[in-house]
Amino acid sequence: MREEQEFIDRLHARVDTLRGDAAQDVEDALTPVGKGLQARLERDVRVAERSGLQAALNAVDGSLCFGRIDLSDGVAHHIGRIGIRKDDTEHTPLLIDWRAPVARPFYLATGHTPMGLRRRRHIATEGRTVTELHDEILDLGDRERTGFEDPNGDDVLLAALNSARTGRMGDIVRTIQAEQDNIIRAPHRGVLVVEGGPGTGKTAVALHRAAFLLYEHRELLAKRAVLIVGPNPAFLRYISEVLPALGETGVLLATQAELFPGVHATGTDTPRAAAVKGGEQMSEALALAVRDRQELPEPGAPLIIPHDDGGDLVLDWEIAYEARQAARDTRLPHNLARPYFVFRVIDALTAQLTERIGADPYGGPNLLGPDDIAQLARGVAVSKEVHAAADELWPPLTPEAFLAGYLAAPGYLPDRDADAIRRAPADGGWTPADVPLLDEAAELLGVDDSAERAAAEAARQERIAYAQGVLELSRGSETYEFEDQESEVLAAHDIIDAERMAERHEEADHRSAAERAAADRTWAFGHIIVDEAQELSPMAWRLLMRRSPTRSLTLVGDPAQTSEVAGVGSWEKILEPYVGDRFEHVTLKVNYRTPAEIMELAARVVRETDPSFTLPVSVRSTGEAPWIRDAGENLPATVAQAVAELTPQEGRLAVIAPRALHEEIAADLEGITAGAAPDLTLPVVLLDPRQAKGLEFDHVLVVEPALFGSSDLYVALTRATQRLGIVHREELPRTLR
Repeated sequence: MREEQEFIDRLHARVDTLRGDAAQDVEDALTPVGKGLQARLERDVRVAERSGLQAALNAVDGSLCFGRIDLSDGVAHHIGRIGIRKDDTEHTPLLIDWRAPVARPFYLATGHTPMGLRRRRHIATEGRTVTELHDEILDLGDRERTGFEDPNGDDVLLAALNSARTGRMGDIVRTIQAEQDNIIRAPHRGVLVVEGGPGTGKTAVALHRAAFLLYEHRELLAKRAVLIVGPNPAFLRYISEVLPALGETGVLLATQAELFPGVHATGTDTPRAAAVKGGEQMSEALALAVRDRQELPEPGAPLIIPHDDGGDLVLDWEIAYEARQAARDTRLPHNLARPYFVFRVIDALTAQLTERIGADPYGGPNLLGPDDIAQLARGVAVSKEVHAAADELWPPLTPEAFLAGYLAAPGYLPDRDADAIRRAPADGGWTPADVPLLDEAAELLGVDDSAERAAAEAARQERIAYAQGVLELSRGSETYEFEDQESEVLAAHDIIDAERMAERHEEADHRSAAERAAADRTWAFGHIIVDEAQELSPMAWRLLMRRSPTRSLTLVGDPAQTSEVAGVGSWEKILEPYVGDRFEHVTLKVNYRTPAEIMELAARVVRETDPSFTLPVSVRSTGEAPWIRDAGENLPATVAQAVAELTPQEGRLAVIAPRALHEEIAADLEGITAGAAPDLTLPVVLLDPRQAKGLEFDHVLVVEPALFGSSDLYVALTRATQRLGIVHREELPRTLR
């Protein structure tokens, strides 16, 4: 153990140096000094690297190194959460990143296939102190012994699985299993579906896959960013420390409610409304609604537009129809096609005015010349009344205004569906199911940014003119100083022109790729990972596929846990419209979280509707069966008593109950409040089944299971790593009797 302690001391001495370097780099970055462009770029890259390192050092609390592999040729490598060089002047590794190819035997080597290893060592530390070593002998012909040989190679894994939960997911780099490693390191391109029952490590595998892809394809993904979509805010807080602990900060974590910039949807839909909004028929309904906003005057009832030159203008059905067809023929989105409609209207009204003013009373050619007609056209083009009439027929629309209007009077849907989603404009508050509709509307409408682009170009030209003036001053100064001799000294204008000089003085965008992506609806991500993917609606998939034109995705989920009414559930139905059958499907079959006794009970819930269901194989058995208690008439008191019995000295307890009972239950639980944003770091937390998705706790108390749907009940029963209790006053579901 002394040898490993000496290594840990040396490693952290190097870490202390890196911490100091990171602090100095940040200080330098904040110092307003006039450095050149290349120097600034190098500084920004260095600060980004240091900040990722700093995040990793802070998140893992010193436990950077967790393993060592001894090769048959006598070489040894220490494996850790991030890679660290011996010093900045050489590339010799002090600590090997777990994602590096040389580290892979740490996860895959066996006695049957040692992959060139003599020994694999697991290192446990507390802060900077080595506390335990576990050695696995892989070369059975090697007689050397260290005294730390582990007769049971699963002890390290089981210790990690049995450890108390903290309310935050930790990384699994110490215990990645072979089937998980193959998925984590799967190729970047294409769609990978990772299916697995509760406790199979789907989420952990997905997060470590994100870390691996960022390591393996750093240049691409650092520019395009990785998006991770989770089922709810509590889940995102739960996983938020995993990637920083692995040194990765260039990832955007979001729920569906956060995928439309400028909108954070906190409203609530009824299940029926969410199902209708998520249905694929909504895309056609919205497209038809947009076309309906491209209107025509009633035949025989034209729009009369006051005009100073030549009397009123008449915008009738024929003019508007021809202009609308011309605009629609461009196949551009509504707002981008609108200028074509306006131009045609202006041309038609100009022709009307020209004919009226310049008509020869004797039937000859028009009396107005080209300059006269151009003058009339300018007058029509700048007329506020003309533009107001055009706006009435083809209005500029924002996604928010359009969708609010549509939901107030939904069309192109069966009456029952329209009634389910109808709401008054004053209701306000977008819901998560509205976000894909807003995105669909934005796609149909488009953004006419011509004014912004014109302003930006004007500002650019102003900078160029200023730079040209500076260079002219430089040239004049040089002429004066060297007027009697030919100068061999390079002046500013010899090495840079005005345009490049202006570019160097543009305000730099120092946001990370993830920050820029969060603010840009049209951003194309380098890779997208979706957790609980079976829950997303067809409309949500349209949104996500627009964010992934290369179709580089990892989808994680379990169709047996589909609980959202709008959820697609089937991988084939999700992916067929976008990639056909061109996706890879892998299944995780080992349950690392849920003890066998709990899993057997939970499996009965699924088998009632799917007799062929095969549950994942649990690697642990606690010997403690789930218990069930009848609360009689006093449910809150019985729950409070059960909570007192189950609350661990360390670890976490979840009370999972229908949302309608939360206020009643919380009244008898000291320090527990009912709410939509639970703090998972508290010893006891109150959740509903949807909030519990993807989470795990040491102990779980399920309240009133008869009020859950079968999928929600399956989720609730499979969150515990140790003990499960059930309290009820209603009659139990048949599967639990």
